[in-house]
Amino acid sequence: MAVPIDNAAPTLASLGLSPARPLVLVDVDEVLGLFMQGFGDFLAGEGLEMRVEKFALFQNIYRPGAVEHLDIVEGRRLFDAFFRGHCDQIEPAPGAIAALNRLADHAEILILSNAPADAQALRTRWLQKHGMAHPLILNTGPKGPIAAGLTAQTLHPTAFVDDLLSNLDSVADHSPATATFQHVADLRLRPFAPRSEQHPRIDDWAELGAAIEAAVRR
Repeated sequence: MAVPIDNAAPTLASLGLSPARPLVLVDVDEVLGLFMQGFGDFLAGEGLEMRVEKFALFQNIYRPGAVEHLDIVEGRRLFDAFFRGHCDQIEPAPGAIAALNRLADHAEILILSNAPADAQALRTRWLQKHGMAHPLILNTGPKGPIAAGLTAQTLHPTAFVDDLLSNLDSVADHSPATATFQHVADLRLRPFAPRSEQHPRIDDWAELGAAIEAAVRR
C-alpha cells in the first residue's frame, strides 16, 4: 500500500499496521536500495557519468572529460526522469531484505521515502519485487513531522533509519523517544558521509537489524 505525498501522517490502521506492536520507519535510497549505483547506470545511458567524490548528488554528475559538474538544474531534470521511469531498477542494499524480514517478526515496518510523487507506483513495485511489501509513504522535506505523527500512534518503542543526518536530526527533534540509526549503503559514499554521535552509524545490515531489534524490544 502506498500513500501519496501530502506530508500528513495517515493512521497506522489505514496502512494495515497495528499500533499494538513496535514501529520501525525505514528510508529507501542508500538504506534499502543502492540509489547512487542505479542512478549512475541511468546517467551512463544519457552519456554522463557519476563520480562519487563527495557526499552529494548533483555535484557528482559530470559530462565525460569535464572538470566542472553538470548544471544543477539539468541534474534535477535527470533526477526527476530517473524517478519517473527507472527507480525500480536499483539493486537492494546487501543484507537489507533478510534483516527487514527478520524485524517484521517483532515490529511493524513502514517505508518512509523522500521521492517525487511520480515514483509511487515504481517504488511500490520495487519493494514488492524484492520481498519488502511493506506500506510506503512518499514524503517531501524533513521527515520529523510525519514521523512524529506516526510514532505518536503507538505506545510501543519506535525506530527510524536514514542515511541523511538532516532527516535523522529532524526525527530526533520531533520524536525524541524514537531510536535513530544511520546507514549508508554505497561503499563509495561511506568515506564522505558525515556522522553524528547522536545517531549510531551502522553500515552492515545484519548488525543494524540486530541493533534495531534490540531498541524496539527493550
